[in-house]
Amino acid sequence: MKSKISAVIAVLFCVLLIGANVFVIRSCVISTQQNAEPTAVPTPAGNQVLGHGTGVMPGRVVWSYEPDAVRWNGSGYWWTPSNFNETVIRSMLDDSVCALANKSDVNEAWEALFNYKSGHGYKAGEKIAIKANMNGCGDLSGATNAGFTCPMVMRVLLRSLVAFGVAPSDITLFDATRVFPTAVQELCTEGELAGVRFAYYDPDGPNDCIADKSEPYVWSLKFEGETTYLPTCVTEATYLIDLASLKGHTLTGVTLSAKNHFGTMINSNRLNAPQAANIHKFVAANDFSAGTGWVWSQRPASTYTVLTDIAVNSQLGGKTVLFMLDGMVCAPNQTAQVTYDGSRWSSEPFNGGWTASLFISQDSIALDSVGIDFLINEPSVPASGVKLTNSTFDNYIIEAASIPNPPSGTVYYDGHGHPATCPGVHEHWNNAHDKQYSRNLGAEEGIELIKLGKAK
Repeated sequence: MKSKISAVIAVLFCVLLIGANVFVIRSCVISTQQNAEPTAVPTPAGNQVLGHGTGVMPGRVVWSYEPDAVRWNGSGYWWTPSNFNETVIRSMLDDSVCALANKSDVNEAWEALFNYKSGHGYKAGEKIAIKANMNGCGDLSGATNAGFTCPMVMRVLLRSLVAFGVAPSDITLFDATRVFPTAVQELCTEGELAGVRFAYYDPDGPNDCIADKSEPYVWSLKFEGETTYLPTCVTEATYLIDLASLKGHTLTGVTLSAKNHFGTMINSNRLNAPQAANIHKFVAANDFSAGTGWVWSQRPASTYTVLTDIAVNSQLGGKTVLFMLDGMVCAPNQTAQVTYDGSRWSSEPFNGGWTASLFISQDSIALDSVGIDFLINEPSVPASGVKLTNSTFDNYIIEAASIPNPPSGTVYYDGHGHPATCPGVHEHWNNAHDKQYSRNLGAEEGIELIKLGKAK
């Protein structure tokens, strides 16, 4: 009897050990584009590279972690500016920009990043649109502890850009389907930031996000759905900055830089444009049943996804000079409240503290790959109802990194009729302790994770 118990324990230990380094095998259901029988599709193990790195330093992702950046004790609203150390966060951002561009001066670094995207660097008068994730904000009061982009991160980003030479009036912070609380707008327009613009859900108001009727979304797969438009603040901008959240999602697994642009859509349903566009069924792992609401169901692997379309759209991923993940204070999922006990992370190196992190890259696929590795290794995320195992939530990453030959066989276009090119590189780290990717290990291709601050 004892030998049988020992054998069971040994098997369980092996399963747990493998799970620390390899995503569990996920099941696949019948594809909507093929008539194949369901098959088991293993998620790639660590350091198996797909795609090609992009950016000044191809495939580079910079992670800055400074515990002193967050000092919230659990009372009041988490996002209150006094809960954050602005000086520390500004240093985190500027040092990260330098590391990303491989420069010692932050202004030279910004110039290098803009030059990579445009070929001529930044020119005075060029407009920049910054997409924040304000999903938790429904009104101007900000009377909520729901998760949204940290206001202090917005402020230090704006201050860094203005110090570089961008006029405040040429910068627009936007979210077409949500609201920026009044206190956040005041924080991001005071002092040298006077003139920064906001565009959001403000029907008939001065800050309303306006649809550009000459720029509809054109998906690479034909399906029924309401015509949906890009905002004018995006189409008029020369550059975008994608300021997403490091966060799980109970229906799609994760909500990172690609899904952040679900708030860059305008149609008749101003508060839930993606639903009117009928795109949720082409995301990851969700379904909508009339009368029952949203329910989780298995999304077929190796099938078309709108998130890949977003990543390669010339107006979105195509003009983004910087992709960011705000990891200062992380809500476990899109509906969860930020709490003192529920939003601190137990995984290394946080060990029960705030994540207090920024992640930046010029490669959206590399950035989201790193974000996925952090989320899937943090116990509080799946504990909140986020399904990150036996799921196909990372389908969009694999599809994008595999262009021009994605597993689904889809020909992805850039939204303007041109076949898309591979937008970046995907792989998983070697293990959750060392967090090393292929370029860290000496390879010529893959992700390179640069660690700053206490992340070293």
